[in-house]
Amino acid sequence: MSRPVLTLLVLIALQPACVRSEAVSEWPLIAESGTPAAQADSSFATLVARLSEPGGYFDSDNLVSNELSYEHVLGAMRRLKVSGGAYIGVGPDQNYTYIGKVRPKIVYMIDLRRDNLLQHLLYKSLFDMARNRTEYLALLTARPAPKNIASWDRRGIDQVLAYIDSVTPQRGLFDSTRAAVARKAGSYGIPLDARDLETIARIHGRFAASGLDLQYESLNRPSRRNYPTFRELILERDLEGIQGNYFISEDDFQFVKSLHAKNLIVPVVGNLAGGHALRAIGQDIAARGERVSVLYVSNVEFYLMREGGFDAFAENAKTLPRNERSVIIRSYFNGPYTYGHPQWVPGYFSTQILQTLESLVTEYAKGGYTEYLDVVTKHSLPLR
Repeated sequence: MSRPVLTLLVLIALQPACVRSEAVSEWPLIAESGTPAAQADSSFATLVARLSEPGGYFDSDNLVSNELSYEHVLGAMRRLKVSGGAYIGVGPDQNYTYIGKVRPKIVYMIDLRRDNLLQHLLYKSLFDMARNRTEYLALLTARPAPKNIASWDRRGIDQVLAYIDSVTPQRGLFDSTRAAVARKAGSYGIPLDARDLETIARIHGRFAASGLDLQYESLNRPSRRNYPTFRELILERDLEGIQGNYFISEDDFQFVKSLHAKNLIVPVVGNLAGGHALRAIGQDIAARGERVSVLYVSNVEFYLMREGGFDAFAENAKTLPRNERSVIIRSYFNGPYTYGHPQWVPGYFSTQILQTLESLVTEYAKGGYTEYLDVVTKHSLPLR
């Protein structure tokens, strides 16, 4: 992106999304009329509130994933016939790729940070507004959508991304979309204060400023410049050479859109090792007569093991309804075993690991997880 465009948008992108500022910007981040509560979906908001617990802090913005290896489990999941049921995941939109393939009945996005809930409200708003993936990406990055938008349903991903790269973000378009998002987000019934709306606008602004070059950012530690860009994440392939991102397939995109339209992607503030959220999610799944198909935890277990919370997480996982095809997906980053891990793929900074949820519970009951290396090596399913 050119420096003039970055300068144009820098006022909304100066601060990471999870840092809130009282400073007044020359670009108002909040629609003057606030967010109307009319037509709010009380059942959706009630479920979010019932499942959530007090939030916490993590030192990254995590607007996009830093796991370039995220698709490496897809082939194994196809062979295991992981499908339907309930999906539970942490973080931003890498979950949508798994969701597009698994086709769950309901999705719970649980994350320690309230900012992640707000980011999913941004996504939900844009999914409601966009007719297809091209228009969604245009709205997300404040680019004008192409004319005859319906014809883009059939375009390949290279054409879609080339179009987004070819147009520059527009201040007026960002302002109008920001205001529309504020109204949409307010209509879902979840109480949002001025700071919440500012955070949603700031997250949106980061996508507008960086476009497809957006990367994961650490806040209080050095960022790794080898983190993948949003573009690289979209174009990534699984271990069979298949492009699996939900933007590749209009059908996958429309499935995610349909879940949002039915309020079946439920953002939850919670700690996987907390005393309420994950167990409450399990109870809600059981009440629906479903079982977990996927529990995606990224590398959260690393922090839980380090901070003494892994046992509480494992106890919570024991309560989740499951069957023999229920799996846990995790990511493994640098450490004493990174480049010798059986699942590590040369050229990748992260390693994706797949395990059945039942084997996790069984191994924990035997006392088999005494260190993080146990977590990332025991009972890992072959990916090839």
